[in-house]
Amino acid sequence: MIELRNTVKRFDSYTALDGVDLKIEKGTAFGLLGSNGAGKSTILRLLSGIYKQESGEVLIDGENVYDNPSVKERVFFINDETVQFGNYTLKALKNYYKSYYSKFSDEIFEELRNRISLPLNKKINTFSKGMKRQAIVIIGLACQTDYLLLDEAFDGLDPTMRIIVKKMLVDAMLDRQLTTVISSHNLKEINEVCDTAALLHKGKIIFSREIDSVMGSIHKLQLVFPKDMEFTREQLAGEGLDILHFERSHSIYYLIVRDEIPKIEKILVPKNPVLFEIIPLSLEEIFIYELEVLGYDSSDIK
Repeated sequence: MIELRNTVKRFDSYTALDGVDLKIEKGTAFGLLGSNGAGKSTILRLLSGIYKQESGEVLIDGENVYDNPSVKERVFFINDETVQFGNYTLKALKNYYKSYYSKFSDEIFEELRNRISLPLNKKINTFSKGMKRQAIVIIGLACQTDYLLLDEAFDGLDPTMRIIVKKMLVDAMLDRQLTTVISSHNLKEINEVCDTAALLHKGKIIFSREIDSVMGSIHKLQLVFPKDMEFTREQLAGEGLDILHFERSHSIYYLIVRDEIPKIEKILVPKNPVLFEIIPLSLEEIFIYELEVLGYDSSDIK
């Protein structure tokens, strides 16, 4: 398990993380969401031992991460920058990491490398941005760590390569219960890969939830009632609906409701609506409505 307990990280007068509490269970594909500067990359650098927190705790399986080689050997961090590897060939980079990670598998490395046809003996600074990302992903997977951290994992990849890299990650998660933590500002990609996600804003965790439970508990309703029937937000809320958003145009009602569908139907169907339609919401739409309820300006998150 990964745990951050009341974690604070500052850079001079700037507070990057402000009392963050976060738990990530073993075997989870976990997404860190938020705009640039929200604190996503800071969390990954704390978990990989690059940064040390000012206060609070950063733990992996109950052990402090910073200055702890035995914990660090179980973590692989894929930075959003690959410039530091430019003068290595892929073969030299493999041997470099092999010297630090005792579980490194040449077999896994070769199987993944052959899958995407990366050259062994060309310098990485001659690779495209997508090829550089592929190179470090296959090395990270070959290191066979318990935890893989990816910062903007799919940046620079064309659609075909995104699918290939995602499949590599999913295969590793299924094969050996790899815990993967992925930071991104792209909700669609997080939704495709991760089963749990946390949203950060200005160094704080807004919420951390299983994606399926989020998607299954918030619904958009389109309702039409006869002209002689009118309902206010307060009336419907008074009957037990948890309404996140209420909009009315003549006899047409648009509601965002956080409740289970049977409960929604039990309250609304007896009112005999002419139209009662449940419209699927994207993860992005759900987060925007949640943020507005919490008093945040959702336009500041994107």
